[in-house]
Amino acid sequence: MGATNGERCRIFPTMLQGIAPHWKNQQCYLLDYECYKPSDDRKLGTEFCGKIITRNPNLGLDDYKFVLKAIVSSGIGEQTYAPSNFFLGREAQPTLSDAISEMDDFFHDSISKLLSRAAVSPSDIDVLVVNVSMFAAVPSLSSRIINRYKMREDIKVYNLTGMGCSASLISLDVVNGIFRSQANKIALLVTSESLSPNWYSGNDRSMMLANCLFRSGGCAMLLTNKQSLKHRSMLKLKCLVRTHHGAKDEAFGCCIQKEDEEGRLGFHLGKTLPKAATRAFVENLRVISPKILPVRELVRFMVLTLAKKIKINTSNYKASISSGGGGITKSPLNFKTGVEHFCLHTGGKAVIEGVGKSLDLSEYDLEPARMTLHRFGNTSASSLWYVLGYMEAKKRLKKGERILMISFGAGFKCNSCLWEVMRDIEGKNVWEDCIHEYPPQCLANPFLEKYGWLHKVEDLTNFQLPDYLH
Repeated sequence: MGATNGERCRIFPTMLQGIAPHWKNQQCYLLDYECYKPSDDRKLGTEFCGKIITRNPNLGLDDYKFVLKAIVSSGIGEQTYAPSNFFLGREAQPTLSDAISEMDDFFHDSISKLLSRAAVSPSDIDVLVVNVSMFAAVPSLSSRIINRYKMREDIKVYNLTGMGCSASLISLDVVNGIFRSQANKIALLVTSESLSPNWYSGNDRSMMLANCLFRSGGCAMLLTNKQSLKHRSMLKLKCLVRTHHGAKDEAFGCCIQKEDEEGRLGFHLGKTLPKAATRAFVENLRVISPKILPVRELVRFMVLTLAKKIKINTSNYKASISSGGGGITKSPLNFKTGVEHFCLHTGGKAVIEGVGKSLDLSEYDLEPARMTLHRFGNTSASSLWYVLGYMEAKKRLKKGERILMISFGAGFKCNSCLWEVMRDIEGKNVWEDCIHEYPPQCLANPFLEKYGWLHKVEDLTNFQLPDYLH
């Protein structure tokens, strides 16, 4: 028999009471985060970079000129950091201890500071996700963290490798997935990269580029779906979209770890990388746009599309791709109607400028990514969080505003997510001691002034290197 009106009145409130708590538990909040800043004795000054380069016996004059051009055009300054074994002259002969020590230094510094500031005990952590792409130890790096901080026996652990520069948003997606099915949890997400064992000592130019771009760094984050901690949170995750083009051979092979012809291990960045990045970026934007833009902007775009008889909203991109071009053209959508801040992966100067052109961003919008690249370099998966730290240090983030994070990584992948700022954020972070210096008047790289003489040298065998390079 059917329920009476009176019974329905009693049933519906009961159903809503059951649904509401479940929906609340599906939220993902960022409680706090801590970016890693190595000690000053690990800074890569201009002269020291030159010494590292000249220590490679496999490089000739043309190779030196190529490296100089790559560094000068990279957008990276001379305040970035390298692993300790580089300063001991062992970048080409790394040991297992070097890689483990590099990770331990980061774990001890950043995780300790984060837990202390957030007043969270290691025993409160329910989920641990660690991503370090190019180093896998046994026991795992996540086990090292559990051992150091004496975490609970029933902690849920995920140790990710091989995910590339876009790994932090992949890890975030893992945490978010857990939060959707399990209530009242606190997760620790640790993202970094191991450079100690991954210096390339050959002369393949597609693999030499990685030496010029990547620098030491890392970030530890505390996330939760506890409603009782909502008032303490910094950000709330609104949506996250992952795009993976690994099924396409060209995309898969454009950014890959491999050996050169002489058997030297390195990280290859191919000429098809811009094309692969464009395709993944276009697809990612197509999916995330309806999730983050207001209806009026989507309607405006639809009307414009119909008026111009455009079959698909990414036709301009597709035309560029099909013609063999790797550049990114301007999107017909105005992303600023749904986003106040843009947190872009610091993959390099060209990456930042390409995404900025596509989304029609201003210099103000690109400033956090540009300054992060200049100060800290490309710290792989943790880069986004240094960019966020810049925004925080500049007191840009106000309650209710939205932040779009975009990252790229080997595979090839493009991942993005949208955050909502839960409160005005003005805390101290890794930028505290230098934020007053940014943005500087000029971002000119000092390498050109120091090593520009290389362009005038025709035969390095008959030329004496300066004393500071010996």
